[in-house]
Amino acid sequence: MASPTDIRKGRVIQYQGTPHLVLDMMHRTQGRQAGFVQTTLRNIHTGSSTTTKFRSTDNIEFCHTETQKLEFSYVDEIGYHFMDPETFDDIVLPLETVDPIKKFLVENNAYDILFVDGKSIEVQLPAAVEMKVTEAPEAIRGDTAGNVQKPVTTESGLIVQVPLFIKQDEIIRVSTDDGSYLSRA
Repeated sequence: MASPTDIRKGRVIQYQGTPHLVLDMMHRTQGRQAGFVQTTLRNIHTGSSTTTKFRSTDNIEFCHTETQKLEFSYVDEIGYHFMDPETFDDIVLPLETVDPIKKFLVENNAYDILFVDGKSIEVQLPAAVEMKVTEAPEAIRGDTAGNVQKPVTTESGLIVQVPLFIKQDEIIRVSTDDGSYLSRA
């Protein structure tokens, strides 16, 4: 058993008899009262989210988790397919699990997949991903006053605001936090 202060984003805990993924956590104190940890948890089996408070006297049980680096292969009506490059096993994650981050998935790139008790749960994105620019409008001559940017479309369909010098077929680095342009690759 562990203390609620050990809870971190991305860890999996047992809550009400089922495993829950910690989406967010905040340690709070109120005046003279004892502190508590406020968390946002997602039930791994049902996918529903809940906000829960844990007092400093509560005991927390962490689940056994494992992370594997798998290559994103393709998506179909069944789900998102990831392949283990060593064993060539095909692991499928459901559409509703991956849809919120699909704009950062690029075919043949490796991503960390979180497994809880042998079952794949979610894709853990890196801080930045490299993407190829598929559509980029030409910059207008003389349009250089200040920090001027233009929208480009990447291979995953993500639209990113980039500097005027970025051309079609270039590789750019994009932040997975907010989808902003970081640099050329």
